[in-house]
Amino acid sequence: MKQYLLFDLDGTLTDPKVGITTCVQYALADFGIDEPDLDKLEPFIGPPLKDSFMEFYQMTEEQADRAIEKYRERFRDTGIFENELYGGIHDLLRTMKAAGMHMAVVSSKPTVFVERILKHFKLDSYFEVVLGSELDGTRVKKAQVIVEVLRKFFGDKPIKNDEIFMIGDRKYDIEGARTFHIESIGVTYGYGSMEELKEARADYIVQSVAELKKLLMREVDAKERMDEVHKAQQPGAKKPQNSGMKDLWRVLLPYLLFILARAAAGLFFTSIMQMISQNEALRDFIVVQQGEEMSMTGLASVVVTMLSYIVAGLFILRYARPMIARRAEEMKLTHLKPEPVKNYVIIAGIAIGSVISFFALIDQAGLIDIAASYREVRETPHFMQYLLSIFIYQCICSPIAEELMFRGIVYNGVKKFMTPKIALLMTTLFYGYYFGYSIMMFYGILIGLIITYAYEFFGDFRIAVGVHVLINLVFCLFNYTALSQTPILSWPACVAGLAVAGVGLFLMIKEKKVF
Repeated sequence: MKQYLLFDLDGTLTDPKVGITTCVQYALADFGIDEPDLDKLEPFIGPPLKDSFMEFYQMTEEQADRAIEKYRERFRDTGIFENELYGGIHDLLRTMKAAGMHMAVVSSKPTVFVERILKHFKLDSYFEVVLGSELDGTRVKKAQVIVEVLRKFFGDKPIKNDEIFMIGDRKYDIEGARTFHIESIGVTYGYGSMEELKEARADYIVQSVAELKKLLMREVDAKERMDEVHKAQQPGAKKPQNSGMKDLWRVLLPYLLFILARAAAGLFFTSIMQMISQNEALRDFIVVQQGEEMSMTGLASVVVTMLSYIVAGLFILRYARPMIARRAEEMKLTHLKPEPVKNYVIIAGIAIGSVISFFALIDQAGLIDIAASYREVRETPHFMQYLLSIFIYQCICSPIAEELMFRGIVYNGVKKFMTPKIALLMTTLFYGYYFGYSIMMFYGILIGLIITYAYEFFGDFRIAVGVHVLINLVFCLFNYTALSQTPILSWPACVAGLAVAGVGLFLMIKEKKVF
């Protein structure tokens, strides 16, 4: 949860193009350089002036110092006010200030100029710390300014890196934040491109002040929820009646409907199967004679279960669809960057490695005879039809219906009144309970963690369904094919699977903090 916001100035709070570029133009003229196109001077917005003069016009250090003096000759009284405030900035800062956020301005521009600009636009009252470079040319790197701001905020106390956002439009802002392991927000409405911010590995990218506010409001909402929890825990605090019960009921009601719809559909389709079994041509596919008793074949049972899941999924779709849609809108702000292909490969490796390790472990430990399911299926009539129906049920119907229920409704619903970590824990425990009180409960918890993590990491409900499909495919291959009778279910396979899953998780956590 963020409580400290560090804002860049140029290209983030204000649009300084006219002032900066005309002052650069003025300085270049002193060297006999005529640059009539101000657009070509936009790269000067953001980085230290000295670096820009040396990089773009191959000046020596002495020449760059002289150019800066000429630049400031015009800037200090004229260029400084050739500046515009981005629309919505006052409202954004006012909202963040009212929410109790601690805010600072972190700029490569000299502090004296930063203070004058903020005062000119009546922004100075929003910030607890305002800091830039020195007029003598020291502290011009963004990382140098950030460390001094952090010192002013935290003093000798430990820096709370996970409570800070650095917000800026150029790679220098993002790189400065990464130096101190601070999460960053890149804004494309300034002078850094989407490509520049992606390459700098900004944690979040927004395209407007409105999107920035929407993203920051997530932190405000989380902060307010935590404040309410802390107040409620104080001695003598009045406990709100039915606190959270309405939100909890919105999650439990669809779950109960899902279970009831699945059970009712199961009874309905079982009766249909009994009626169809009167047809001699279909009888052999539906019932099997066991002494004097008759029961449904495995094929018929799977078909009934598959149809039950379809009905249950359709039944809760009206509840899941708006929740998934709202969550998708929220996730757009934090998942603007397309994920590289390698991340999809990594999450697939985590899923496959985890499932292999789990089944190898329980098989080698003698907890479950994995091959028993295959032998049972292999000996049934209509073996291929039965196997095909298992794969259709397990890899299509079940994943879609369960994801609508557990990620679409339960997880998204619980996140409204609990922290993301608690929501993750509650959802996965609930999903494990859904699997029953056997060893498979732990399997449910394991895959629930993986699927929910994938949902948050990629910000796409389809990825949650896709990972679930992949996991169930591996499950079917181990339980219902001859793969279960191969040496793949061994201690070395268990260790290898754990290593793949562990390394994959490490790489994903290193790239992006999700929880």
